[in-house]
Amino acid sequence: MRVEEALKEANLRLKPLCENPSRVAKILLMSYLDVSVEWIFLNQKSEFDESGYFALVKRYENYEPLEYITGKAGFYGLEFEVESGVLIPRPETEILVDKVLEIANNYKAPKIAEIGTGSGIISVMLALKTNAKIVATDINEKALKLAKKNALKFNVSDKIDFVKCSYIDEISGGIDILVSNPPYIARGYKLDKFVINEPHEALFGGEIGDEILKNIILIARNRSIKNIACEMGYDQRASMEMALKFNGYKSTFYKDLAGFDRGFCARLKL
Repeated sequence: MRVEEALKEANLRLKPLCENPSRVAKILLMSYLDVSVEWIFLNQKSEFDESGYFALVKRYENYEPLEYITGKAGFYGLEFEVESGVLIPRPETEILVDKVLEIANNYKAPKIAEIGTGSGIISVMLALKTNAKIVATDINEKALKLAKKNALKFNVSDKIDFVKCSYIDEISGGIDILVSNPPYIARGYKLDKFVINEPHEALFGGEIGDEILKNIILIARNRSIKNIACEMGYDQRASMEMALKFNGYKSTFYKDLAGFDRGFCARLKL
């Protein structure tokens, strides 16, 4: 089958599933043939064995996220490796990285701890952009292996210690900044058909959704950690303000690109 014919058929099949079927069809073909988008434009008449390509289209039709099919996700202008069983990076998490970088600027070499590192994107970006000594935790062995792979890919393995534990239970010593993009969705919330194929333990934060965030704040207070930066749900500002204030933190909140409350930075009052 010719490239142009395959793309046309894929486009028709993908149309009911996404806003930009043409883009998804091209990405799947680029992944299948391991070629650039330029190659696709220049080789519209080229023949290829399409069976494997339409197997990828079928996976997307079964609501498997695009990033799991290609094994790649863009974040902060870089390409990270992703795989099923580990949360897919979201663009709004780039704002969280920016906020931590602002805090880190006040330190020469801050000690940063990340709870729930997932694919390692936050810690890797912080390692690339600061002189921080970073420790990143997760309870998911698969996530930690992937995070180590991404750290290796960007040559920052020596700057990050990956530890399998809950919260920062196995981490000793002082911490200057605690960062997390934890699970914060309420258990009863109806998810998009693609999102539901991501690991539920990385999505759901409890019955209300903010339980893990509240635990992080409490842990930070008990460890006298001066700075916290976390992503949160769009409807959790009031409960976070209350929890932070109760635990002695002065907080500021930030919004995502859509204008929703999406996270906070907090500093322990002296």
